[in-house]
Amino acid sequence: MQRITPCLWFDTQAEQAANFYVSLFEDSEVTNVQRLDGTPSGDDVALVFFRLAGLDYMAINGGPQFPFTEAVSFNVSCKDQAEVDRLWSALTADGGEEGQCGWLKDRFGLSWQIIPERMGELLGDPDPERAQRAMQAMLQMQKIELKVMEDAANAA
Repeated sequence: MQRITPCLWFDTQAEQAANFYVSLFEDSEVTNVQRLDGTPSGDDVALVFFRLAGLDYMAINGGPQFPFTEAVSFNVSCKDQAEVDRLWSALTADGGEEGQCGWLKDRFGLSWQIIPERMGELLGDPDPERAQRAMQAMLQMQKIELKVMEDAANAA
């Protein structure tokens, strides 16, 4: 059992959000839904326990007083551009918002960073000029386009 479990505060969408999130990642499932009368949100779902990519989370329907901010985000390391594209499309659909440099907000207001693994290599290139060109390309993006960053790093 994991000792620390992140808890996400929703207005009334905890179960909907958990079901959506587990549909996106392997080794993910909703493990328990606790229903109670008289929750602060007015919904009968009080708590939702779920696992994303092997890590446990809890979601609470606590009402509207504590919306998400960018102060907390989930950083997803993607193996390739296809995974970046798939997650970006799913998370920005139905009211999600694109941000800059790989950041987005999903339709529930939760912030995500959808980042290809290779991006760290490009930005940490031992040649500072290559790294700078890759960084300048990234700063112009919303969704990270790995090929554009690689082409910029390789430009002479």
